[in-house]
Amino acid sequence: MTVFNILCIGQAGRLQYEAVLLAASLRARSPGFPGRLLIATPRPGPLWGAENPQITDPATLDLLADLGAEIIPFDSRAFGARYPHGNKIEALAHIPDAPFLFLDTDTIITGDIATLAPDFTRPTASMKREGTWPQIELYGPGYTEIWRSLYHRFGLDFETSLDRSQPDDYWQRYLYFNAGWFLHDSPRRFGALFLKYATEIAADPGPALVCQSLDPWLDQVALPLVIHALGGGRPGPDLAGLDGALTCHWRILPLFFARESDHAVAVMEQIAADPRVERVLRAYAPFRKMLYKGQGREVRALFDRADLPRKEQAIRNAIKRAGLWTR
Repeated sequence: MTVFNILCIGQAGRLQYEAVLLAASLRARSPGFPGRLLIATPRPGPLWGAENPQITDPATLDLLADLGAEIIPFDSRAFGARYPHGNKIEALAHIPDAPFLFLDTDTIITGDIATLAPDFTRPTASMKREGTWPQIELYGPGYTEIWRSLYHRFGLDFETSLDRSQPDDYWQRYLYFNAGWFLHDSPRRFGALFLKYATEIAADPGPALVCQSLDPWLDQVALPLVIHALGGGRPGPDLAGLDGALTCHWRILPLFFARESDHAVAVMEQIAADPRVERVLRAYAPFRKMLYKGQGREVRALFDRADLPRKEQAIRNAIKRAGLWTR
């Protein structure tokens, strides 16, 4: 069995409460997990202006320590407040250089993640995604031209990245991930490439990307290039438990209650009911409303999980019409 570490990003505000749920779910569902839970948090600095992004609440810090989480401070040198998603890129240089699984903080552990046994030498990432990038303009470049330009820019073989079972110029033909989880055997190697690709694309997107927004998509644009460069690709069946029986990337609480499984909801509610966890989470209004005042269950009653709207926006709109949207 390969021992690996779990990395997430912790930050003052919403992410610190999400980190508590993640840490508590790991200890509840996988008590024998032999790796370390590392919560990387950016220090204050020039790229954060007057903002202090560190977790400073003593109750949150004490609970995270009790749950076995380790806080890893780091300095933001490339992104900071202008692109907080860049925290996941910069943090990789500051954790032990050992096999790792990065999880977005808005994730809970729903099964025994210690049973996960992927090939960490072959990097990969989450396929729980929609065709969010690129957004094709009427007279602009298509998917092939946009993605080919990025692969060629960094000396990568574009053709071997394609899923040829999908039609040309259909978004699923191209290597595209949700950055909600990714893994490799070396955060240093992975992070160095991730930082190089992301910063160079941000500084000079190139003519094929002239119509494209990179905020908040920059990490998901660079991620497939990193994975392909390091010999990885789409996840295989050995990773079906991620976004499956082992983890739930819930993203936003109203969406979680609207569409995730009964098991995932039961796990979250059980974790949130722990008095130690409740004392911390009640301080954050969206968690207080959804988890402790019954609004999550009200959202859940609006939808049939066997017949959900196809588009996420339709789910959001229905929740907002009911006056139950919060984040």
